Amino acid sequence: MLNKTLVAAVAFLATCLLSLPAAAFDTKASSAFVVDQTSGTVLLTKNADKPLPPASMSKLMTLYVAFEAIRDGRLSLGEKLPVSQHAMQYTGSTLFLKAGERVSVEDLLRGIIVLSGNDACAVIAEALSPDGTEAGFARYMTQRAQKLGMTNSHFANSNGWPDPGQRMSMRDLALLANRIITDFPEFYPMFAEKEFLFDEKESQNRYNRNPLLGLGIGADGLKTGHTQEAGYGLVGSAVQGDRRIIFVISGLPSAQDRAHEAEAIVNWAFRQFSEKKVIDKGEVIKQADVWMGEAPKVGLAAARDISTLVPVAAQDKVKAEVIYHTPVRAPIKKGDELGELIIKPEGLEEMRVPLVADADVARGGFIVRVKTVAGILLKRLNEGPEGAL
Repeated sequence: MLNKTLVAAVAFLATCLLSLPAAAFDTKASSAFVVDQTSGTVLLTKNADKPLPPASMSKLMTLYVAFEAIRDGRLSLGEKLPVSQHAMQYTGSTLFLKAGERVSVEDLLRGIIVLSGNDACAVIAEALSPDGTEAGFARYMTQRAQKLGMTNSHFANSNGWPDPGQRMSMRDLALLANRIITDFPEFYPMFAEKEFLFDEKESQNRYNRNPLLGLGIGADGLKTGHTQEAGYGLVGSAVQGDRRIIFVISGLPSAQDRAHEAEAIVNWAFRQFSEKKVIDKGEVIKQADVWMGEAPKVGLAAARDISTLVPVAAQDKVKAEVIYHTPVRAPIKKGDELGELIIKPEGLEEMRVPLVADADVARGGFIVRVKTVAGILLKRLNEGPEGAL
């Protein structure tokens, strides 16, 4: 039987207060996702799980795969890769690469990150593709994205060139941004570079299109995107103090709207919320009954420190639920996952945190089992025949 226990009034949450929820951000973007990376608190969702054309924001997946290849030793920054006729045919944002020339991996990466080079993506794709083609690389990207938990992403090319098969959700893009920041700190500073001059003869394309870099609000990445179908979008991240936020917006009508909306989201996320520690790792939230164990109960403890964001002016208590199967069957090992704590800040997405056993509980011996069976029989006798008054 699944037992749900409301624990909103328990002392461990009594000091974590909420006021009326912070005013929801009324974004002009057709789709959006904003998350506080530090606490994992989702601050805003709008069509966040809908697969949409990602434009150049999908280049982040090409970059992630390239970073993995460098870490694995399959690529090196100084290695020079050949430019194919296929890669040279891309237009739009490019490095103006010529078929037959060779370009270093480091220049290709900066060309993708800073200059959004469509041709640079294709060169990387053909080098890492299982069959040497960009299409083969796109299939690999789709498989890799699924393994990363990006369930609403599918790729047809390496650079976001318009294609019915090129789709990503805003939540998937945020997940990918988080993985890049977390998994590859050695490469992430490239995303904050404002300028990269690859070829002096083609100097018209040398500046990063991210409108937040240099505004003094902590922005340090990641990738803009624009096509006629997708509108203007941005996968962004910013740090202020001990907090980092990641946000994705898409479907805006102009670059100016994108810049204004992105800055407004950053200001809202940092000014309207503050981080509060709710529970310490190992703190027991509830005692659960144990079936056939040497001890009658076991503590359900937080598997990690738990923090959440709350609106700045706090009044009401955070709501929470403990969910677990009861009774818990022995034997139990300390650290076994036995349930979940679901934290529900008003106006925000719920947060689920594993609860684990705080101690070992061995299976009871013969006497314990006899007492348990006797207790069940006695209870049934006291209840009388089914339906009796």
